[in-house]
Amino acid sequence: MVTLAGVGKQYGRGRAVLVDVDLAVRAGDVVAVVGGNGSGKSTLLRIMAGITAPTTGTRTDVPRSIGYVPERFPASTRMSAHSYLRHMGRIRGLSTRIAGERADELLERLKLEPGPDFAIRDLSKGNAQKVAVAQSLITRPELLILDEPWSGLDSSAHGTLSELIAETALAGSAVVFTDHRESVSRVEASKRYEIEDGRVRRSLQRRQGHR
Repeated sequence: MVTLAGVGKQYGRGRAVLVDVDLAVRAGDVVAVVGGNGSGKSTLLRIMAGITAPTTGTRTDVPRSIGYVPERFPASTRMSAHSYLRHMGRIRGLSTRIAGERADELLERLKLEPGPDFAIRDLSKGNAQKVAVAQSLITRPELLILDEPWSGLDSSAHGTLSELIAETALAGSAVVFTDHRESVSRVEASKRYEIEDGRVRRSLQRRQGHR
């Protein structure tokens, strides 16, 4: 799905955020990336998503369809949740009808409140996060990249997101996510990587089970 080889990232003359990262994500993987605040987790995910270019190294084997939830979803749009998702589906190649049906399905599963016709800017943080999750899945991507995706979600949506991640991997796509809670990364992930001092290493501890 995506391969990083010798990837490093440095901003300006500061210290390197990432150093010589080798990481391969394959179909069906559910990969957790863990580390302290400022360790480079978000930078790594942005490089994998193609949003940020590495300073050194290469990113190859990139799928055509990538879904991405940023650490901070820009929730200031006047568009309704449903209109926004339909629009995102259209610009990613779906027909209006299919995009609308997929938006309906995702918002119903995530239980968006107060409803799909409210402007995103008027939604609570948790409900705006549901829209962020939905837009990442609108086209059933081959690679799903999620930066702190459970942040702000209610307990029901927590479980639904876990189901969506499992379904995505079962369909042959790959998922990469970060979460600050170690318990979540251990339960949800089939592979786990830790970032420390800019270096990424594989954790050998296996997934404990699934929700």
